[in-house]
Amino acid sequence: MALIHEGIGRVVYDPSGNFGTGERVVMIPNLPKEQDDIIAENYLRSSRFRASGADGFLQEYVQTVPDRVLRLPEQINPVVASFTELVSVAYHALSRFFANAHARMDEAAVWGDGNLGYITALLLRYLRPDTRLYAVGVHEEKLSYFTFADEVFLTTELKDDFAFDHALECVGGQAAQSAISQIIGHIRPQGTIGLLGVSEEPVPVDTRMVLEKGLRLIGSSRSGRADFEGLLGLYKRHPQIVSYLEHIAGEEFTVRDIKDIQSAFEADIHKLMGKTVMIWDA
Repeated sequence: MALIHEGIGRVVYDPSGNFGTGERVVMIPNLPKEQDDIIAENYLRSSRFRASGADGFLQEYVQTVPDRVLRLPEQINPVVASFTELVSVAYHALSRFFANAHARMDEAAVWGDGNLGYITALLLRYLRPDTRLYAVGVHEEKLSYFTFADEVFLTTELKDDFAFDHALECVGGQAAQSAISQIIGHIRPQGTIGLLGVSEEPVPVDTRMVLEKGLRLIGSSRSGRADFEGLLGLYKRHPQIVSYLEHIAGEEFTVRDIKDIQSAFEADIHKLMGKTVMIWDA
């Protein structure tokens, strides 16, 4: 199975006539089989996903349908555009978050100083500009990238009176338990916690405090066409978002053969932060 679920491409042929040959497009990895009035396409059990049950984008030619591609504005940096899918995941999570959180959003915190935490905090900054934004992480060097946040904090230096109305967890993995516990401990009553971090093992949650504070936990995963469309619209309204995303565009690799692909994957494993970009030149 071909890997990679994030990518952009040039149209080779479109029998529908919606796209012209050579147009640059972003490719949507979610492949829905049906439409549901309640359940979003990225949560339908019948949907397939590129590089997970269906061939990904690491192919010389990708065959898809017009509904699964969106035209990219030419002014968008193609390197940033290549990881539009990841940014759309954060956009989707924030859309669900805003729909469920109560209206008082004077202060919000994002846990996680990696790519997902950076992107989620950045979108939150522009979607809710009046909200005081806190970024919380474990690496001082990574947190230095969050220049758009009002304040940044190391998890080891949080004071007892640190509090906020709502929070988003973008940690995942083995550290998710610690992050969620800290959020529950510091969030104000009836706050909403958006869960984005992926963990392979079950994560214990302090349900006693969830009940005591009347908290709401919202899980989000992947994204759909509507999220890609909303995100591209956000890029047009706030082009400075793309400039911020350029900070996490990591090393670029020109890919011509399997050896080049292996080099890109090895570099990606060892990087501290940023997205490794492969440019197909077969």
